[in-house]
Amino acid sequence: MTTQDPIWRGPIKRSVTIAGHQTSISLEPIFWEALRAHAERLDIPVNALIARIDSERILADEPPNLGSAIRVWLFANR
Repeated sequence: MTTQDPIWRGPIKRSVTIAGHQTSISLEPIFWEALRAHAERLDIPVNALIARIDSERILADEPPNLGSAIRVWLFANR
């Protein structure tokens, strides 16, 4: 890996709709790709997967921010 490798690119902010509300999420490209791949495997839209992760996240005693929750979910479900 080099510093030019896509794995080292900084976060990209994207707008998503969760339960009818727009929000922005900043994730590194590698996490956006992993999120897209998981959604494809589950045969659901990326927004639906994000909404699922969000609904699990808010049940935590101390919910992390959504970006962190997505990264943790992706790691736990690899």
